[in-house]
Amino acid sequence: MKIAYFDCFSGISGDMILGAWVDAGLSLKDLSDALSGLSVSGFKLEQEKTERHQIMGTKIHVVTEHEHAHRHLSDIVTILDESALSETAKEQSKQIFRRLAEAEAKVHGSTPEQVHFHEVGAVDAIVDIVGAVVGAELLGVQEIYASTLRLGTGITKSMHGKIPVPVPATVELLRGVPVQHTDIRAELVTPTGAAILTTLAKEFGQAPLFRTERIGYGAGTRELEEVPNLLRVQIGETREDLEEDHSVLIETNIDDMTPEITGYVMDKLLSEGAKDVYVTPVMMKKGRPGMLLSVLTDPASTTRISEVLFRETTTLGVRLSEVDRLKVHRCERTVDTAFGPVRTKVGRFGGREQAMPEFDDCARIAKERGVPILEVYRAAERGQGNEK
Repeated sequence: MKIAYFDCFSGISGDMILGAWVDAGLSLKDLSDALSGLSVSGFKLEQEKTERHQIMGTKIHVVTEHEHAHRHLSDIVTILDESALSETAKEQSKQIFRRLAEAEAKVHGSTPEQVHFHEVGAVDAIVDIVGAVVGAELLGVQEIYASTLRLGTGITKSMHGKIPVPVPATVELLRGVPVQHTDIRAELVTPTGAAILTTLAKEFGQAPLFRTERIGYGAGTRELEEVPNLLRVQIGETREDLEEDHSVLIETNIDDMTPEITGYVMDKLLSEGAKDVYVTPVMMKKGRPGMLLSVLTDPASTTRISEVLFRETTTLGVRLSEVDRLKVHRCERTVDTAFGPVRTKVGRFGGREQAMPEFDDCARIAKERGVPILEVYRAAERGQGNEK
């Protein structure tokens, strides 16, 4: 799968995304031709090679005729519906504008339908947003990821007067997104950039495992003393036989609980959605033998899983740490045996397969048929079946 990873070490804006796409190899002519399908006129794209802190990048200029249009969300939707864009590009562009309208409405105490798009309703902003979507499409990018976003500080001018940086609409758009506040006195993340990335990006944080094939730098307008005002994009292919996920490891030391309870707690944790549960013997203070109870879970389930530990064990506290897991691609296959169907887990890596029969199926069949469980295991390893 082809993915793009945006490294936002100096923030993000619409024109920086366009510059990064073009710098990574997107033809400006192809982008211009695709955008000509919009039902707006009076603009053209120009590119310029520029340098920021001795790093070369591409600056995209959207040259437009002067206009006074203050468009509503419905006007933008009409423009997109009447365009010659692909249905996917139309829908993604609409989603970005809806997010912008919802953020502006929340800030100004209005509704998305009543919001007047000032800066983001202008032709250049429409081109930035649609161009970001179309650029990914032309480059064949299937998924987008992004780093933590860095935010500036200070005061800036807008159609509504002087407002704080980051501007209220940007703050609203970045709810739930990891951000880093800096003392750089500049608007690093614009509402347009925030809306584009929070709509298109699958995840924020570390880059997934992939092979980089193209690199591009999109230049912002301002020169910044603290950092090069550039947006870096890396485009490449993920490993089809490897998967990566982010988990939380919950651990606690226990030395004052009846050992028989441990098995019950482990089953309870797994039934609540824990990815893995295991126990390690440890020596506690004053020479007391104890156990280290470790639980692996999704970040969103951390509180629920921790509550199970507090309810069902004698622990008074747990330790949390974030971990990244690297896994071979796996699937489930049901195989036919002389004893009946058995589910197996199949892992694939480097063109090879490794299958492991499901213990619960093998144990159930062994009890029902009155045969040794090892015979069921061996039959399942020899069996043929269908994947799920």
